[in-house]
Amino acid sequence: MNKIKISAVAYTNTKAFIYGLQNSDIINKIDLSLDIPSDCAAKVISGEVDMGLMPVAAIPLVPNANIVADYCIGSDGAVNSVFIFSDVPVEEIKTLRLDSHSRTSNNLAKVLLKFYWKQEVDFTADPNSKTDAIVLIGDRTFGKKDDYTFAYDMGQEWKNFTGLPFMYAAWVANRKISQEFKNEFNAALKFGLAHRDEVLRDLPKTENFDLEDYLYHKLQFEVTADRNKALKMFLGYIEELEKEKV
Repeated sequence: MNKIKISAVAYTNTKAFIYGLQNSDIINKIDLSLDIPSDCAAKVISGEVDMGLMPVAAIPLVPNANIVADYCIGSDGAVNSVFIFSDVPVEEIKTLRLDSHSRTSNNLAKVLLKFYWKQEVDFTADPNSKTDAIVLIGDRTFGKKDDYTFAYDMGQEWKNFTGLPFMYAAWVANRKISQEFKNEFNAALKFGLAHRDEVLRDLPKTENFDLEDYLYHKLQFEVTADRNKALKMFLGYIEELEKEKV
């Protein structure tokens, strides 16, 4: 049997999913690679893998895109790992450096600045450029909030803006996946979430960051109707931004 090639993000927020996959029989049916979000998206888009836990902003770029799991990386309010860190209050941000790791978080920053905060901002991807603010995501943000004058949690700001939860990454395939495999895959993900205590025991402790609160309360993992509604709204805002470039 040909193994299904899967790319998953190698951040703390996915450790429970990885645990579930690696400790279920499904591990014998898949070829699993661990990547940063942008590389995960690139692999699904190019067809290098069959499916991946990828940033939702890249879904429109995937041929034959379909969400294949009941689980995702989401939050309902503050997520504590997706930030705009700034030296100035948001109404004074004129320049912002994007994070090379994630298309979703960069686009979420652009959407919030344009449609919620009504700010006209210049964006750069140059890691050496000095800007008023930066986008930073994932484990690299742990314990860093106090290092900046202002820390805007984009999960919370999206909630303030729309009243909805958010979906940062979804399990997306670029081809048809059998229902039998989907069922087994969902069961493995569910198993991993049920064993977050074991995951926590293996994680390195982080200064000024509550990993238990993060895995059990800040992160939410179910694909819900409201989260799908938020996804559709978010992709619509991104489309508006793209039209403005033309």
